[in-house]
Amino acid sequence: MTAPSSIDLTVFLHEQLAQVSPDLLRQMLTTFINTLMSAEADAVCGAEYGTRSAERTNHRDGYRPRQFDTRAGTLEVAIPKLLSGSYFPDWLLERRRRAERALTTVVATCYLLGVSTRRMERLVESLGITRPSKSQVSEMAKDLDQQVEAFRSRPLDAGPYTFVAADALVLKVREGGRVVNVHALVATGVNADGHREILGLQITSAEDGAGWLAFFRDLTARGLTGVALVTSDAPRGLVEAIGAAVPGPAWQRRVHFLRNMLARVSKGSAEMVAAAIRTIFAQPTADTVREATENAASTLDRQFPAVARLLRDAREKITAFADFPQAHWRKIWSTNPLERLNKEVKRRTDVGIFPDDNSLLRLAGCVPACESTPERHYCRWSPWTSHDDFAQALGVVLAG
Repeated sequence: MTAPSSIDLTVFLHEQLAQVSPDLLRQMLTTFINTLMSAEADAVCGAEYGTRSAERTNHRDGYRPRQFDTRAGTLEVAIPKLLSGSYFPDWLLERRRRAERALTTVVATCYLLGVSTRRMERLVESLGITRPSKSQVSEMAKDLDQQVEAFRSRPLDAGPYTFVAADALVLKVREGGRVVNVHALVATGVNADGHREILGLQITSAEDGAGWLAFFRDLTARGLTGVALVTSDAPRGLVEAIGAAVPGPAWQRRVHFLRNMLARVSKGSAEMVAAAIRTIFAQPTADTVREATENAASTLDRQFPAVARLLRDAREKITAFADFPQAHWRKIWSTNPLERLNKEVKRRTDVGIFPDDNSLLRLAGCVPACESTPERHYCRWSPWTSHDDFAQALGVVLAG
């Protein structure tokens, strides 16, 4: 493979434009890049290619063909070789890398969006780029690490975060030659502007008190303050971790509690039990909410005494929302908004078994990091009718 040492720009452009080839841009880029590298190699040698000169300090020794991936497609470039020493175009290529930064960004974005390697290969081939291997895809995806780490360690300076929701996802990771379950702990909060914000994400080996305590301590260290209500399920150690790291807030559960209740009755009776419990959340005032709780328990006493007993025991836990302004109840009595985020994380991480914790954190962390941008209204959506309404309600909460 031989590269030209110089070109006549006028003749070159006329020839290329006359051909009107669909690969015109690729051919022009290849010629210009090869010419620039040849000129730089001549400067290193001290004389032009093929000329005799007393100032020459080195000689050319053929070319090394390399593929260079660009937005115009994969180019076959010829890197000049020297008889003594070596030449490498650092201004064009990074050592051991033959891709533009733009291509790396595209592949990383495809990886984040859940595009399979096979589909990504077809995508880049349609752009004229030679298909990347799985190892290349993984290497390019590591560019997401910096974005994820910046998101996970950012200061939480938009507080007070009055309402917080927390949940955990179970995912599989390969560890020491075996497959183990790990837990992705996620939390969202409503900030002082009335917008829901994703607060953090951590990977832990077990969904126990130690993992939750470390998670909430990290949130408070980064600035989590003013929490009045935490909505979550009731895994082992979570409530104690909340009390230790974020003292003061009430604790609320609903969705998982209802699922637990329905698991204790037959399928034919599930709808009746669910309807009785849902009456609790259809009341207009805090007093009627608590009255409806006792009425529902009385209704279930005769046929489902165990369910009625559990309902009475959990009365304060499932009706904590009633202590807050009524206009906010539908937004704080469940973890539905967080469940929507979890669904997005699960969809992106539905790739089977992750090779290690870092690869899992990279992909799972990029979902909330991207969702938290102002352009993504899902995580910047305000559940209140107006800023003034939220500010007034927040004043009531803080004063009470």
